[in-house]
Amino acid sequence: MSTVTTTKQPADTAPLPAPAVAASGEGRIGLRANLRHIGALVRRNALQIKQDPESMFDVLFMPIIFTLLFVFVFGGAVSGKGNQGAYVSYLVPGLMAMMGMNIAMAVGTGVNDDFKKGVMDRFRSMPIARSSVLLAKIVVEIGRMLIAITILLCVGFILGLSIDGSILDLFFAIGLSVVFGASLMWIFILLGLTMKTAQAVQGMAMLVLMPLQFGSSIFAKPATMPGWLQSFTDYNPLSNLADAARALINGTPVGDSVWMTLAWSVAITAVTMPLAVRKFRQKT
Repeated sequence: MSTVTTTKQPADTAPLPAPAVAASGEGRIGLRANLRHIGALVRRNALQIKQDPESMFDVLFMPIIFTLLFVFVFGGAVSGKGNQGAYVSYLVPGLMAMMGMNIAMAVGTGVNDDFKKGVMDRFRSMPIARSSVLLAKIVVEIGRMLIAITILLCVGFILGLSIDGSILDLFFAIGLSVVFGASLMWIFILLGLTMKTAQAVQGMAMLVLMPLQFGSSIFAKPATMPGWLQSFTDYNPLSNLADAARALINGTPVGDSVWMTLAWSVAITAVTMPLAVRKFRQKT
C-alpha cells in the first residue's frame, strides 16, 4: 500500500506587499484617495479639539487680549491721547497678520508632541500619503485661524473699526492672511520635525516671531523708526501683509503689497513644504 504525501500550502501564499508599497510610495495613491485620507485625518484632529477644548483658548482669547492691550496701552502714544479710535483702524488689519503667525507656531509644537506620543509612527505605518498627515494639520489650523480673525474683527468693530473698502476687499484681506499664515505653518512644521522637544520648538519660534512682529508695520508706522530698522521693515513679509490688509480694509491704494505677500507665500511654501514632507518620511 502506497501513501501519497502532499505538501500543505499555506493559505496566505499570495504576495502581500501592496500595503507596504503604498505606504512607502505615496505616488501610487490617487488624488481621490489622498483627499479621503486628508478628510479622515481632519476629522481626527477636530475630534481631538472637541475632547480638549482648552486647546482653543489661544484662538478665543488672544485676539481680544492683544487688541485691547495694544489699543489702550499704545494707541494713545501712537495716535495721540484720546484718539485710540484712529489707531484701531491701523492696528486691527495688522493684527490679522500676527494672528496667522502665532497660530502657525502651534502647528510645530503639535507635530513634535504627536511624534513623542507615537501617533506619527502609527500614521507612517499606514498606506496613506505622507503629505496627507501634514496637510490635515494645516486644514484644521486654518479653521482655527479663521475663528481668531473673526473674533479679532468683532472686537475691532466694537472699538470703532470701520470698513471703508468693499466687503469683497475685506474677504480678500482675510484670504490673504490665511494664505500667508498657511505658508508659515510649513516653517513651523519643519521646526517641529527637526527640534527634539516642544519647548525647543517654542523657544526657536519666539526667536523668529519677535523680530518679525515688532520689526514690522503691524503696530507703528515705519517712518517713526531708525533708518536701519526701516530697511528691515521694508523687506519684512509681515509688513507687506499688514500693509495689504490695511489698504484693503481702509479703502486705500494697495500698491505692490498684495503681490509681494502672495510671492512670499508661494516662495515659503515651495521651499519648506517639500523639506517638511521629506523630514517627516525620514524622522525616526
